[in-house]
Amino acid sequence: MEQLSNDVWQPLQVQGIELRELARCFNMVGYICETDTFAWDRPISEIRQGDILCIMNAGAYGYAMSSNYNARCRPAEVLVHSGKALLIRRREELDDLLATQRTLSQAEQQMLASV
Repeated sequence: MEQLSNDVWQPLQVQGIELRELARCFNMVGYICETDTFAWDRPISEIRQGDILCIMNAGAYGYAMSSNYNARCRPAEVLVHSGKALLIRRREELDDLLATQRTLSQAEQQMLASV
């Protein structure tokens, strides 16, 4: 996982808020690790439902470097070209994470209990 430093200015693009005047300072943080901070005190117009935030260097938050660490589902991938968005890989769901697991038989459970 890419280590993000508080000293690094992460490039951000925000779609859908160009006409809002009021800018406030926000911290943008992730949910994978306790130290994932993409932006500190970044002046951005208030973000509302439906806005799109693009973190141009997302490290492990992007699909290519992602994993199922802490049972996190991998993100969707969206291709944006000429102002149009196309979903090219759907987000994983819990069923995807559990699909390769199997239930132990009673014999296997008894074998493990006797160890």
